[in-house]
Amino acid sequence: MVPKGFSGITLYPFIFTNDPKLLKDVQFINHERIHLAQQRELLVIFFYIWYAVDFIVKYIKYKDKKRAYHNIIFEREAYENDYNLEYLKKRKLFAFLRGKR
Repeated sequence: MVPKGFSGITLYPFIFTNDPKLLKDVQFINHERIHLAQQRELLVIFFYIWYAVDFIVKYIKYKDKKRAYHNIIFEREAYENDYNLEYLKKRKLFAFLRGKR
């Protein structure tokens, strides 16, 4: 279920990984929980649409899949904050719009 080259994927409300050890990795889980918050805010379906469109736009811009992925607005918020285990307690609504760009 997890695409090749990825550690995990979050499909609301589930987190999937091919590596069971990651389920004990607090940073990995926090990263995926940030995606769950984003998905709830956008009523799930709009998250996936925005995610796909943003990836396509970034891929056209960078012409590199990995760089495009890391620059998706939702991934930026998750990567910038996955180490902060308190982040979700203080996270503001639609925080992905306010991140460092």
